[in-house]
Amino acid sequence: MTSPSSSSPSPSSSSIARNRLASLSSHIMSSSSPSVFSSAAVPAAPEDPLFGLAQAFRQDPSAKKVDLVIGAYRDNNAKPWVLPVVKKADDLIRNDPNLNHEYLPIKGLADFTTAAQKLIIGADSPAIRENRVATFQTISGTGAVHLGALFLARFHPQQPKPKIYLSSPTWANHHQIFTNVGLELANYPYFSAQTKGLDFDGMVGALRAAPAGSIILLHACAHNPTGVDLTADQWKQVAVVMRERNLFPFFDCAYQGFASGDLRRDSWAVRYFVDQGFELCVAQSFAKNFGLYGQRTGAFHFVSAPGADAATANAHVASQLAILQRSEISNPPAYGARIASRVLNDPALFAEWEADLRTMSGRIAEMRKGLRQRLEAKGTPGSWAHITDQIGMFSFTGLTEPQVKLLREKWHVYMTKNGRISMAGLNTHNLDYFAEAVDSVVRETQ
Repeated sequence: MTSPSSSSPSPSSSSIARNRLASLSSHIMSSSSPSVFSSAAVPAAPEDPLFGLAQAFRQDPSAKKVDLVIGAYRDNNAKPWVLPVVKKADDLIRNDPNLNHEYLPIKGLADFTTAAQKLIIGADSPAIRENRVATFQTISGTGAVHLGALFLARFHPQQPKPKIYLSSPTWANHHQIFTNVGLELANYPYFSAQTKGLDFDGMVGALRAAPAGSIILLHACAHNPTGVDLTADQWKQVAVVMRERNLFPFFDCAYQGFASGDLRRDSWAVRYFVDQGFELCVAQSFAKNFGLYGQRTGAFHFVSAPGADAATANAHVASQLAILQRSEISNPPAYGARIASRVLNDPALFAEWEADLRTMSGRIAEMRKGLRQRLEAKGTPGSWAHITDQIGMFSFTGLTEPQVKLLREKWHVYMTKNGRISMAGLNTHNLDYFAEAVDSVVRETQ
C-alpha cells in the first residue's frame, strides 16, 4: 500500500525559494512607492538657448544659412581652424617616446601652470617672485571660474558672505556658476543701449555704492557678450574706486591675445591691478587663443596681497584649493595642457603662436571693418560705428529681438535674441549676404 505522503513528491527547497521570491517580487511591484524624483519633483530644465540655436541652424536646409551663435573661431570658409603651431606641438608630443597617460598632480602640469602664470601676470611680476600666486590647472575657463567661486563661497571670511557683482550684461554662464555655489548676485551697469558702448559712469557709480568687501567680476579683455572694453585710463579709475571701497577683483580672461593680437595688451588690466597690490583671482582660458575648445585647458590664479604673511597665506589658500580640486575633478586632463605648455615654453613655437593669434584677431577685425563699410554704403538706418569700436569675438549689433527673429525666419541668419553675433561666423563668402539681410530687416521694422 502506498502512503499518502508518497502519492505526490514533495517540492524541493529550491522550488519553494523560487516561488517565494516570485511572490515577493510581485508584491513589491504592486505596492512600490512613487519615485522620489518624479516629473513633479524634478521639473524639466529649459534648453540652453545657445546650443538650441546651434541645433536649429544645423537642421536648417537653406544653402544660404549663416551661423553667428557659438563663440568659436572659424576660418574664411566657415571651418574650424587648428592653429598651425598646435599641429606642430601635437606632433612633437605624440612622437615623444616618453609620453604616458599617468595622472597629473592635483594642481596640474607644473610646466603649464608656471607658464600660464607668467603669461597673464607677467614673468617679472613681484607677486610671482614673492610666492604670492597659487595656480591650478582647471577645466578650461569655466572650471577656473567655478573653482574660484567655490573657494570664495567656502572661505571668504566676511559674514554674511559678500555679493558678487556681474556686469550687465555678462556671459550667461556666470549666473549659474556663482548661484550654484550659493553666492548672491548683484549687477553693475556696463553696456549703454543708446551709445552701444560702455556706460562708464553707471559702472563707477555702482561700484561706489557697492558694500565694502563685495566681489566684482571683471572681464579682462574682449568683454563677452558686448565686445566693449575699458581703456587703460578707465581701468585706473576703476582701481581707485575698488581700493576706496575695499572691493575684491575677480578677473575672467577668456580671450588673451585673441582680442587684439597682443598678449601683453590683453592682460594689461590684470597686471595693473596686481602691480597696485590688490588681492585678487583670475580665471584663464586657453580655449579661444589656442583653439583647444574640446581639450578644456585653463588655469585659476589666486594672488595674495603683498605683506609679511603673504607667502604663508598663499600657501594656505593653495592647500584649500587642492582639497576642492580633489573633490571635484581629482586630477585635471593632461593632453591640452601638454600642447599649451610645449608652445608657451618654447621661444620659437611661442613666436609662431603669436603669429597665429594675429591671424585670428586680424581676420575678425577685417570682418568688423567690412560689415561697417557695407552697412554705411547701403545707408542702413542708424549708426554702425560701434561695430569697429568693439573688439574681440562678439559684437552687440543693436538689433532688436523682432529684427533677430525676422533675420532667422526670412534670411536664415542665426544669432542670440539680444542681437549679439559671433564675428568669427562672418567671412568673405557671406558678408555681403549678411549686410543685405541686416539692411532689409532694419528698414522693414522701422
